[in-house]
Amino acid sequence: MPTAIITGITGQDGSYLAELLLTKGYRVIGMMRRSSVVTFERIQHIQDQIDILQGDLHDQSSLMDLMEQYKPDEVYNLAAQSFVPTSWNQPVLTGEVTALGVTRMLEAIRLLSPKTRFYQASSSEMFGKVHEVPQKETTPFYPRSPYGVAKVYGHWITINYRESYNLFAVSGILFNHESPRRGTEFVTRKITYGAVRIKLGLAKDLHLGNLEAHRDWGFAGDYVDAMWRMIHNDHPEDFVVGTGETHSVREFCEKAFSYLGLDYQDYVIQDPRFYRPAEVDMLVADSTRVRQKLGWAPKVDFSGLVEMMVDADLKRLGREVT
Repeated sequence: MPTAIITGITGQDGSYLAELLLTKGYRVIGMMRRSSVVTFERIQHIQDQIDILQGDLHDQSSLMDLMEQYKPDEVYNLAAQSFVPTSWNQPVLTGEVTALGVTRMLEAIRLLSPKTRFYQASSSEMFGKVHEVPQKETTPFYPRSPYGVAKVYGHWITINYRESYNLFAVSGILFNHESPRRGTEFVTRKITYGAVRIKLGLAKDLHLGNLEAHRDWGFAGDYVDAMWRMIHNDHPEDFVVGTGETHSVREFCEKAFSYLGLDYQDYVIQDPRFYRPAEVDMLVADSTRVRQKLGWAPKVDFSGLVEMMVDADLKRLGREVT
């Protein structure tokens, strides 16, 4: 039975990855930091099948203890301060967790469990002010937020440890991936949750920022399969993962509201408070390499994703209303 440690297991990606690994016969260990308020909502249905242990990407000794005790076959580093707007308000925290936290984990693996295979969650936000469309593995990075900058550091330190210490360490440059488990602070879930609240008479409008920003949106459940394929590649390589389609925030609104029989223009208000200091306008993936080399392909399309999220919020909020 292979053993995998997942940092950020209580998050969207961590929960889907844990499900996937359990179906493949893994012992799954979730690392989470000590908190007075712990949310297990996303993993509640599998909580009795996994081990939850305390550890913190701020704390080198806790990571060393984990590596020394378990010598895991695989580590998936999905933990981060992952909300882009927060990274402007808390840039130092973002750097400590999202950038230096990667180094601490790699150092623990190097010293105590060098046979462990390591996956780093990189991000399309690293491309930022894009140099080319679509973006592929060789596209230069130009991050436009403290979050994007921190992710670039995490990406390059992973490559550095791979090349310096011969670790099996890979980065997945994942484009936006969403699901019904997405936090309501993220724009996609903010839209579906807000639209359903309006449909049920719980709200009258929805305030959003830039409606013209374009993103390559896929389903998180598909993307964790790409993570597993990367860590099981014959040799360590980094891959771009995305659908190859780009849609605007406006299109997402239109699709979500129309699915509920509403016209988004009657309810959505563009609010300057939600604009980024530096916007990322156009992200779309060229995922040719991951498709050809690893045989990965997304199963859920844009319409299916939006409808899945709306249906889940209808079910969730419908229970609360009744």
